[in-house]
Amino acid sequence: MSLKVPKAGGPDLFKLGYKHMSGLEEAVLRNIAAVGELSEIVRTSFGPNGRNKLIINHLGRLFVTSDAATIIREIEVAHPAAKLLVMASTAQETEMGDATNLVLILAGELLKRSEHLLTMGLHPSEVIQGYEMALAKGQEELETLVASTIAASPLPTEPALAAAISPSLASHHPGSEGILSSLVAQAALTVMPKSPRDFNVDSVRVVKILGGGLEDSRVVRGMVFGREPEGTVKSVKRAKVAVYTCGLDISQTETKGTVLLRKADELLDFSHGEEKQLEGYVKEIADAGVKLIIAGSGIGDLALHYLNRLDVAVVKCLSKFDLRRLCRVFGATPLARLGAPTPEEAGMVDVFETIEVGGDRVTVFRQEEGERTRTATIVLRGATANHLDDLERAVDDGVNAVRILLRDGRLVPGAGASEIELARRVAAYGAKTSGLAQHAIGRWAEALEVVPRTLAENAGLSAEDVVSALYKAHADGVTGAGVDIEADEHGEESMLGKGVRDVASPAEGVTGVLDPYASKDWAIKLATEAAVSVLRVDSIIVAKQAGINPPKQQGHWDED
Repeated sequence: MSLKVPKAGGPDLFKLGYKHMSGLEEAVLRNIAAVGELSEIVRTSFGPNGRNKLIINHLGRLFVTSDAATIIREIEVAHPAAKLLVMASTAQETEMGDATNLVLILAGELLKRSEHLLTMGLHPSEVIQGYEMALAKGQEELETLVASTIAASPLPTEPALAAAISPSLASHHPGSEGILSSLVAQAALTVMPKSPRDFNVDSVRVVKILGGGLEDSRVVRGMVFGREPEGTVKSVKRAKVAVYTCGLDISQTETKGTVLLRKADELLDFSHGEEKQLEGYVKEIADAGVKLIIAGSGIGDLALHYLNRLDVAVVKCLSKFDLRRLCRVFGATPLARLGAPTPEEAGMVDVFETIEVGGDRVTVFRQEEGERTRTATIVLRGATANHLDDLERAVDDGVNAVRILLRDGRLVPGAGASEIELARRVAAYGAKTSGLAQHAIGRWAEALEVVPRTLAENAGLSAEDVVSALYKAHADGVTGAGVDIEADEHGEESMLGKGVRDVASPAEGVTGVLDPYASKDWAIKLATEAAVSVLRVDSIIVAKQAGINPPKQQGHWDED
């Protein structure tokens, strides 16, 4: 390689403080190194045997999780190229709700494989062309790998739906997937609309109650709040509901004033007017037929006294998101003023009751629609708040898996089986392709090996032996051969080799591993697009940060 000749001095193009990096070594290879570092962080969290990360964010909040979406959201990535990967992963989370880790590790591996081609002299545009050709071929071949289909009509049974979403939950909580998948399937079928394609993930809520174990978790028809009503009325049926975003209390004046009181009667009369006004508001609401009030702010003692006297139940809900969700369930309009709601602004609830879950009193709002309800709540039990948070993230992924399957019920073999078969077919396609693009197509196929390799490494198996055994099994026509993470080292080997079994059509008593086709297709597409976006960059220009530089710290006085 030739020596780098320094540039001759000339007029400065940028202001003082700008950074400008260009060329293969300064920009492209640095970007690849930064992206590789990010993908290595989340790679060890991939699959059922993935390790947890302990993250303390800028607010001091503690997270213990193996969920890639949470990890990248809480670590503040500063490198611009790595941010492109974060955006691709966020797009996968928004669109599919699952397989975010696959996007990160596949994009990182694609860029790592391209590094050798670039240093050998291939132009980035030739690598990009090869990757795009390989992606088109890969998506075409993935459709032929569909092993089974979940039909949206007629609705799948609860065991069939639970079995379909079980692999997604097993990747977060291995060993607990049976209980979690059953809870998610039960809740999803409880709130299923007439057209399953219109299933809304927001209809399934999660409430976390400390204590007990996961087996104590249950599904409650309706919307559950982890607190009791404020007043003495604890249950109402077929009630009109009013939702207020303001507080139920005597309004405070905007200006301060001084009042001179000379007699005891004047002191008694002073607050009497305010009390009468508040009583008028409450009576007006009760006369409109309202039996339940949802308050988005504080509730004064005097207002509570009048509400109890008129047998009106009141619940405080401080979360604006929960308030919005409740309005959708009741069909009510949130009011910013105190007063009787119009018939259009009021909502209806079929059942409002207070029940006990594991020693804690909770409030339930339920809309009865035959066997179904508009919302269902999964009440999760656990020993620690961090464990409950992780269970909630797993349930969210499970509910998203239900949404995907009801829109596109196709399932492809999981556990790295689809990736190895795609790698074989795309590599064979690359060998027949003329031109320099064939090298990039071959590297794209090799990059797909990262999935079974990572699964094997995280399970403590020999990655080289597992990948070679997978290639042999697929060459023999077993397209459903995937990584067996439960392979017992002292037990008998399967017919396909150590750490390998047929996950698409498993033996009796063994669970199959099938992934939603749609989420895998999107993950491969987004990972390739993210890698191509990074490869298209040939220079980085960073402006000087706005604001005043922090003052320099003076050294210790004794260091002289």
